[in-house]
Amino acid sequence: MKKRIPAYVRVPVLFFIVALGMEFIIDSGSKPAFIEYPMVALFLAFFLFILIAIEITVSAVDNVTYQLLTPEERELEAINEEKSISESAWYKKMMQSLTRSKPMAMEGALLLDHDYDGIKELDNDLPPWWKYLFIFSVIWGVAYFIHFEMLGGDDQETELKKEIAEAQIALEEYKKTAPDLMNADNVTLLTDAGDLSKGKALFETNCVACHRADGGGQIGPNLTDNLWILGGGIKNVFHTISEGGRDGKGMVSWKAILKPTEMQQLASYVLSLQGTNPADAKAGEGEVWVDENAPAGEVPATEAAKTEETTPEVVTN
Repeated sequence: MKKRIPAYVRVPVLFFIVALGMEFIIDSGSKPAFIEYPMVALFLAFFLFILIAIEITVSAVDNVTYQLLTPEERELEAINEEKSISESAWYKKMMQSLTRSKPMAMEGALLLDHDYDGIKELDNDLPPWWKYLFIFSVIWGVAYFIHFEMLGGDDQETELKKEIAEAQIALEEYKKTAPDLMNADNVTLLTDAGDLSKGKALFETNCVACHRADGGGQIGPNLTDNLWILGGGIKNVFHTISEGGRDGKGMVSWKAILKPTEMQQLASYVLSLQGTNPADAKAGEGEVWVDENAPAGEVPATEAAKTEETTPEVVTN
């Protein structure tokens, strides 16, 4: 009568074994097999139906068989079931402690006086697992109500909005220092010899045809004087390299060819050419650019260099 493994354990275990086996055999890509192939889902549903039908049938047969037993046989069956539980594995004992189910032979002592057209009612207690779960649910519900309704805890929507705001702040901070996300607004001047050397290599590869190797200018303007057509300084030079020069007659955009870090290195090298005064340099074009953000009274390096060249040396005896 009583099976070693209960039906509520047998059915799910057999079902999941078959389902996992089909998942292992059938190649369904990133999706589960029962989602990718409807026939697999139909088969699993049919298989589960068969398992449940078999368990119901076996249970009905056991009940009928039990009803045909004599009182002495029922008592012996109850003794054997109790002995089986006491001698069974640890999980059997655990299931018995959680369910506290009574053997069928003892159901006579549990019958109530209610009799509805031959249908009688058993006075079975609720399983301990159900009672514990119910008590836990009540405690959880009270704690949930206090936290969210009385103490004003953040609900899921509020938590999501806060996390999105924090992620946005972190992203903006990352953009300020991430080299490949650099733009004309956050670019800074490089002065390290290694960066300037890389900028020089980029200049010699991409810019000498128009500006000469010494930056003196040929087709393009002279890059060594203090005159700028589209503005000087690291931000303006970076923007000109990235977006290109004047429409129709200026330099092409290099942002599809050079990375932001490479354009920063190139722009820094171009600015390092200021005041080098190469021979036969092209006549200056544009206007003198003054950094409006520079501290008051600060003289640009190029202007300072010119001042030193034109100021006569004073010799004192």
